[in-house]
Amino acid sequence: MAILSILHYPDPRLHKIAKPVLEVDAKIRRLADDMAETMYAAPGIGLAATQIDVHLQLVVIDTSETRDNLLVFINPRIIELEGTRDYEEGCLSVPGIYETVTRSGRIKVEALDRNGEVFTLEAEGLLAVCIQHEIDHLHGKVFVEYLSQLKQVRIKNKLKKRIRETM
Repeated sequence: MAILSILHYPDPRLHKIAKPVLEVDAKIRRLADDMAETMYAAPGIGLAATQIDVHLQLVVIDTSETRDNLLVFINPRIIELEGTRDYEEGCLSVPGIYETVTRSGRIKVEALDRNGEVFTLEAEGLLAVCIQHEIDHLHGKVFVEYLSQLKQVRIKNKLKKRIRETM
């Protein structure tokens, strides 16, 4: 397995729309494993392939305290939404930034697992938020884009300043 490089906002590659995975094979399973290793090392609770500059519909998530409940979603799509909830979100592509975003409180998602089998999952709370957040990445959207224009500009400037300071 390998730890992969994560793109950082406002990198324009984060806005590319991911294509469906046509065949779940050893290459896709390897990518999911590498993404999981990258996510755990970061450390994070979710990672979309878009964030590592691979524009395929693949997401890995583990919201467990023990970090031993990896979920792999291939070609995920939300088929039901219910209620709303405000949740403070962060993102591996927007390091050190946490902001409140309103999302659906309960969802039902359909996807393929790492073996290419269709499954559905009902989720609420942190898992529901994480699934919605990662699927947004597959659609080329970063969570800060739910915020006001002023907050977005401040976040971009803060991240650019950090980059300059590390050079």
